[in-house]
Amino acid sequence: MPERLLLVEDRENLRKLLARTLGERFEVDDVADAESALQRLRSGCYALVITDVRLPGADGTVVLAAARAIDPPPEVVLMTAYAELPAAVQALRAGAYDYVAKPFEPDDLLRIAVRAAERHALLGRTRELEAMVAGQESAFVGRSPAAVEVRRWIERVGRVPAPVLLLGESGSGKEVAAREIHRVHGKGEFVALNCGAIPENLLEAELFGVARGAYTGAAADRPGLLEAAKGGTLLLDEIGDMPLPLQVKLNRVLDEGSVRRVGETGSRPFEARVVAATHRDLEKMVASGAFRQDLYFRLKVVQVFLPPLRQRVEDISLLATLFLKMAGARYGTRARRLAPEALAALEAAPWPGNVRELRHALEHAAVIAPDETVELYHLPESIRGVVPQAPAGSFRAVCERASDAAGHDYLLQLLRRTSGNVTHAAAEAGMERESMHRLLKRHGIDPARFRAP
Repeated sequence: MPERLLLVEDRENLRKLLARTLGERFEVDDVADAESALQRLRSGCYALVITDVRLPGADGTVVLAAARAIDPPPEVVLMTAYAELPAAVQALRAGAYDYVAKPFEPDDLLRIAVRAAERHALLGRTRELEAMVAGQESAFVGRSPAAVEVRRWIERVGRVPAPVLLLGESGSGKEVAAREIHRVHGKGEFVALNCGAIPENLLEAELFGVARGAYTGAAADRPGLLEAAKGGTLLLDEIGDMPLPLQVKLNRVLDEGSVRRVGETGSRPFEARVVAATHRDLEKMVASGAFRQDLYFRLKVVQVFLPPLRQRVEDISLLATLFLKMAGARYGTRARRLAPEALAALEAAPWPGNVRELRHALEHAAVIAPDETVELYHLPESIRGVVPQAPAGSFRAVCERASDAAGHDYLLQLLRRTSGNVTHAAAEAGMERESMHRLLKRHGIDPARFRAP
């Protein structure tokens, strides 16, 4: 269904001409004065308002103020004569999306209107996603059937202290799932150990602890993580990398319910839930003798599979919104939403690193993007190179996005040649300095970046 557009223009011939052109893409309501526009805004829901600045009675800035007071507000584009440009600039500061100076071609106005409508849709989508993120109690974010199923498993197994085995590719969210299981359990501490990150000669002491004495050389007793997790949850990440001798000792702990420190003859109660995680195929490792069968069966009392990101593509927009919000809190970045072509590239990417790779890509983009919207060219090069098989939108919209990208690259090269001098860049581009400033703002480019220190 086409978006609704409110057109405010007092000259009837021009209003009808613009209504026909804009009607190719929008459902257009056209009125001749500000008072009629205010009545329509009170009674209707619009994605976009296009208004002349000079109107009978109240002027277009009154329409702008009324539109921006609506929640959520429509985007506003102003039509203005050259002599009214200072007022138009003030209107941009008051929240207008853009302005077009008279005389102009109707198709030029249509192109601006399409971009404004895309921004309105994008802002609405961002608000929806932020509300979903805020409303999700679980940290395992997603609305895909696969993500919903994982959360169901987490809620079930979190209530009982049985061992859990989490399977999935690297970066698919196994530690997040383990922390969620602990959250549902609601008792004790969460303790995590990466079995593949510690040398074998140190892993035993880290896991089981060390008793004081001449045999161990330890000056004092040191408890291990098996004891530290008492009453809580112990995550043994990358359990497939645990050496076989330690697998024997761990299996004994789970079998007997007691733990013995290195160099100690006695034992202590073991009172923690074990959650093991791995990206390896443990069944194949058992078959080849690389993993103990008895330990495997003790760990997989409950087994949960974490799907790779490529199997939950519909979660990417939700995850991206979360990661941009997290980047803002961590780094003070402004980026909060994705341009349509940026989201299309993210959804088309293969993501061998899964959710972890997506988070790093969004952190990169958030740091690079100067404004609230992440564009395609803010993403890492490896993601930008992924072209969706079927770009979304009409032929006109696809061509306009390609034109915008080409224009962005042109402006970057131009500012490099002129060392960030906007006056020289405008002269070389054959336009007024004010127009160049407007273009740079639209593309999120700061000319100061190109000036010599």
